[in-house]
Amino acid sequence: MPRRALLVIDVQNDYVGGELPIEFPDVQNSLRNIGTVMDVARAASISVVVVQNILPPNAPFMAEGSVGVALHEVVAARPHDHYVAKKLPSAFAGTDLEAWLRQHNIDIVTVVGYMTHNCNLSTMLHAFHSGYAVEFISDAAGSVPYENRAGRATAEEIHRVMSVVLQSRFAAVMATEEWIAMLQQDATPERDSIFRSNRRARGLAVTL
Repeated sequence: MPRRALLVIDVQNDYVGGELPIEFPDVQNSLRNIGTVMDVARAASISVVVVQNILPPNAPFMAEGSVGVALHEVVAARPHDHYVAKKLPSAFAGTDLEAWLRQHNIDIVTVVGYMTHNCNLSTMLHAFHSGYAVEFISDAAGSVPYENRAGRATAEEIHRVMSVVLQSRFAAVMATEEWIAMLQQDATPERDSIFRSNRRARGLAVTL
């Protein structure tokens, strides 16, 4: 039987009213869902891995030793099976995460936390290319808006587009309640393809 691990990524104070506040989905809703997912995982004997991003003391956010770098109480107050401190977006980069997952015969990683388009995305792509099946609980995550020389995008646009892209190849994207129902029914989540996703967008029949 496949074995699943829950990766709780960077649920830290700077994302909750701090230096980089999550705007979409509503951060209080995503925090509540993260807590629910952690509790369900514990009850289902799913390993929980807590990941924390720690940047240098002079960084503008997530600075080592700051209030903002600390794990939010929703995560800090709950038990976990493994802890990963990281400096790069992917939770696999420069850490022992993959070795720990291999040691525990994990086949599937379920990702929640922040941010959808940065550390979550990097971790999920890394996991996919490392041979894991990936699940993303989209209402237990979130994004911030950006503006730079390439343009401007709202938090909702970034979160929505990243979720669509992930579902097209890299992950099974679900809401919290869908994920819980899937576990209860011992079902396999829907995984899609670039080809089928593109044909739907073009209004063409999907036969494969």
